[in-house]
Amino acid sequence: MEQNEVILGVDTHLDTHVGAVISDTGRLLGTLSVTTDTAGYLDLLTWANSFGPLRRAGVEGTDTYGAGLARVLRDHEIEVLEVNRPDRAMRRSKGKSDPTDAENAARAVLAGRATAIPKEQSGAAEAMRAVSVVRRSAVKAKTQAINQLRALLVSAPQEIRERLLKAKTAECVEGCTRLRSLGKTPMLQTLMTTLRLLAKRWLTLAEELKALDSMLDSLTSQHARRLRERFGVGPQTAAVLVAVAGDNPERLKSEAALAALCGTSPLQASSGKTVRHRLNRGSDRSANNALRTIAMVRMRSDPRTRAYVDRRTKEGMSNKEIHRCLKRYIVRELYPLILADLADSTAAA
Repeated sequence: MEQNEVILGVDTHLDTHVGAVISDTGRLLGTLSVTTDTAGYLDLLTWANSFGPLRRAGVEGTDTYGAGLARVLRDHEIEVLEVNRPDRAMRRSKGKSDPTDAENAARAVLAGRATAIPKEQSGAAEAMRAVSVVRRSAVKAKTQAINQLRALLVSAPQEIRERLLKAKTAECVEGCTRLRSLGKTPMLQTLMTTLRLLAKRWLTLAEELKALDSMLDSLTSQHARRLRERFGVGPQTAAVLVAVAGDNPERLKSEAALAALCGTSPLQASSGKTVRHRLNRGSDRSANNALRTIAMVRMRSDPRTRAYVDRRTKEGMSNKEIHRCLKRYIVRELYPLILADLADSTAAA
């Protein structure tokens, strides 16, 4: 007699994952906690299959704590679906526990609420994402270093301030790097040490950013060639957009799906006789920022875009509204190019 399908739901954490299996009628069959290693993943898979044929699994955090489990499940030809955490109203009414969250993940798959396909994190898109994450933190740290250095110089004794505080960052850093002595008092000795450390940190981060930019340029030139050919698209913006799409672009059913991921799709905000849309403030903000950067470059230097801006301005649209329209049009233009570049990258791999 053929067994009915069972569905696995998993609540993921750093050290342990909690799984719950339900039947195709929604009956809870059991829960299990496993360690976050290959042996634990295989134990969870074997346990779930003991209740019946397992074809679908709902996993929380497939791009973080659940990434390893998602890869093992896909390797065993099980469809993995991304599950969002339960909303606060449900948690208030039903309580919060790991087995409950795992059961809710399985029920979301059974009910058809969980439909998002997670990223595979196995190709060029994941490589670009990793470099972009490191680059973003390096830029922030470099900005913090020069801001702290300038703040120390602003409050330093007047003679030191006039000698070292320069308008150009490079000159300011160079002067602080060459410091040997500011005086014999504890305050002046400490000031000299901190200024030199901050200056050296800024220089180190500057070299690190050069290496990261070179990596992004190489990756995007090789795996996002069509995207890089478009006006206003540089290595950083191309890498961010490809990383948002992921290494399995089939998860994006249309350019509207990419627009939603980038936060450029307006959302309905109508009520009663009022019919309007509002900004989508969710989704990936780094991708939204990349689109804004491309739009600003085109508004400044692309004749076709400048003509569009002039026409829309005469129609009474504000600069913000024009930006929103441009970002949506840019998504429509770049979507097929991203798919083609990722398809070529996958085929080459």
